[in-house]
Amino acid sequence: MTNESEQLSMWCAGEEWCPITTTADLVGKKWHPVIVHRLLQNGPLGFNALKEEVDGISSKVLSDSLGDLEQKRLVDREIVSEKPVRVEYSLTQTGKSLQPVIHAMRDWGLEYLEPAENKNSSIA
Repeated sequence: MTNESEQLSMWCAGEEWCPITTTADLVGKKWHPVIVHRLLQNGPLGFNALKEEVDGISSKVLSDSLGDLEQKRLVDREIVSEKPVRVEYSLTQTGKSLQPVIHAMRDWGLEYLEPAENKNSSIA
């Protein structure tokens, strides 16, 4: 169990489903679980290395997603060198604690999903 200082403050209209809705809000954005998964898998990465690991994401969307994950205290941004400026992203302890959730999503996908023949035949 986490202590109260590590918990994130999230607002929710209802109480019964609050933990599910707020957790879904944290990891439910299109690229957030993929970014968290790649950081779990590879450890800390620079921006360009992370962009290579997240196939199909634009630089702007990656930057915005990392900012959102940092604001939600799931990702840390550390300046590694000043000249040239090099930034590295890593998971916070709270971000690392998402490992069972991310792995459950991966495992479910491996069991119940298969690649579509083409983009138009996908359920998305």
